[in-house]
Amino acid sequence: MDVLDRPFREQFDVFLDEHRRVLDSCLEGLTEEQARRSLVPSRTTLLGLVKHATFVEKVWFDEAVTCRSRAEIGIPDTPDESFVLDDEDTIASVRQAYREACEASREAASNLELDDLVRGNRRGPLPLRWVYLHLLRELAQHGGHADILREQILSD
Repeated sequence: MDVLDRPFREQFDVFLDEHRRVLDSCLEGLTEEQARRSLVPSRTTLLGLVKHATFVEKVWFDEAVTCRSRAEIGIPDTPDESFVLDDEDTIASVRQAYREACEASREAASNLELDDLVRGNRRGPLPLRWVYLHLLRELAQHGGHADILREQILSD
């Protein structure tokens, strides 16, 4: 979708959704073993990246917007913990949770303007514009990680 001449908010939304789709699609066609395969010393796996992205959505569009605590939301306290996979985590369940988190994020931000402050983040009040930029940076970084991991997995 060409959004060059569209309002900034629409541009942000389109770019953000594009990065969300990249992460969601990184699991397509993989086996459960491939999705969980660890290729680096950290906890980073393809399934873990998407699970972490779900955490990120909830931090920025639930915690920051609603001011609910991470415990109330039901997410880990730290980003590192969000990569941890449980036995019940599957490609289908993690993708579904991510899609639901993305939809909840869209809904939470729908009535906000880019200069509106979100007050529930640990850094203090931040404009929604900053949240969008931060999320774009984070999802782009993780999308790159996912591309590399997927390439390595599929080349075996």
